[in-house]
Amino acid sequence: MPFPAFFDEVAPLRLRDGLAQLLGASDDGVIEYRYGDAVRLAGHSCPTVAGAWLSARAALRALYGDAMPERGAISVYLDDEENAGVTGVIGQVLTLVTGAAAANGFKGLGGRHARNRLLHYAAEGVSGARFRRNDTGRAVEVEIDASPIPGDPRQRVLLQQIMAGQADAAQRREFGRLWQDRVRRMLLEHADDPAVVRVRAVA
Repeated sequence: MPFPAFFDEVAPLRLRDGLAQLLGASDDGVIEYRYGDAVRLAGHSCPTVAGAWLSARAALRALYGDAMPERGAISVYLDDEENAGVTGVIGQVLTLVTGAAAANGFKGLGGRHARNRLLHYAAEGVSGARFRRNDTGRAVEVEIDASPIPGDPRQRVLLQQIMAGQADAAQRREFGRLWQDRVRRMLLEHADDPAVVRVRAVA
């Protein structure tokens, strides 16, 4: 079954990856990521995955402007432990887009293109996610607040029925449709909403 149609309406993120070019995965090093790639990685689409996507989008715009972002040249700092709440999911999506990996990431080739130790959890003094360009040191923090985008009140009742094993196929489909409608609104109607995506420069 295909993804919801709105996935294709979400603007892709394009970055240049020097390692991909060096190793022949891309002639020009440019890699395009789509929201569906984040969903494939996470295995689901939800406000957390959408929020991580929007965080990366906002940070890349703030740090690079109209220039092509450099994948693997960005450090990412998250404000909580890897196993706390949904922090690990956020970290995985940010690794996908930015290339920043924890200690288990690629260690480099000839002293270049290392991705390990660029993703940091429980970073002191960070609110949300901090992104830092390793070449210039310029940094921004992005916080996502999905509360201005409420879910449909019918979701609660439908979820209770599903968890109790009392929902039929139509009710399960309707729950999924309502769930994804909130994600759709996040990604398409509120991607540039400062009440939802809060970006600030870090000295």
